[in-house]
Amino acid sequence: MKKSLLILVALFALLTKSFAQQPNQYVKIETPQGWCIVKLYNETPLHRDNFIKLVKARYFDATTFNRILKGFVIQGGDPDSLYEKGRKLKPEQHWIAPEFVPGLYHRRGVIAMGRDDNPEESSFTTQFYIVDGKPQTKEQLDAIEQKSKIRFTQAQRELYRTIGGTPSLDNHYTVFGEIIKGIDLIDKITTVKVDKAGNPDTPVWMKVTLLTPKRAAQALK
Repeated sequence: MKKSLLILVALFALLTKSFAQQPNQYVKIETPQGWCIVKLYNETPLHRDNFIKLVKARYFDATTFNRILKGFVIQGGDPDSLYEKGRKLKPEQHWIAPEFVPGLYHRRGVIAMGRDDNPEESSFTTQFYIVDGKPQTKEQLDAIEQKSKIRFTQAQRELYRTIGGTPSLDNHYTVFGEIIKGIDLIDKITTVKVDKAGNPDTPVWMKVTLLTPKRAAQALK
């Protein structure tokens, strides 16, 4: 019995080590305003693999950034209306369980998955957003902690105060990647003229490509 338990513990440790050492995968997002390189997190494998699957199928290339809210988020993929109750969805359009990781939070430049107000806080598989956000004051962060029953680390507080983000979304929406090159794309897209709801006057198309390790290394030079 003890021997079997030791084998299971060793196997779990091996799998955990293998997961930690797994190389990250990268995608390139191109728009009329420019491009950026995104690193996908291994800590959120459901969202990472879902996103990669859709990128390989060129799913997002037929969509746009349909909701641009300066100081908040840039939302792309399928709009909310495609997930309305009673609609017949495509196989790609469904919900996946949230993957909330304490070290992954809504600082400026991260990529997260959208959703409706479902109580499970499950993500839409075909809707994502880029965080723009704003710098936060100590008082604002204190208020969010009190309301959401979460605690920001000192490092998180420093980044939220300096770089900014949308901390009110933490532990409610799954963060699964971050822009590591070309973060100025956020500033370029948020200059697009939009209506009161954030819908752009001119469609902001996107092309999302999965990069091979060689292409990723070249792009990050």
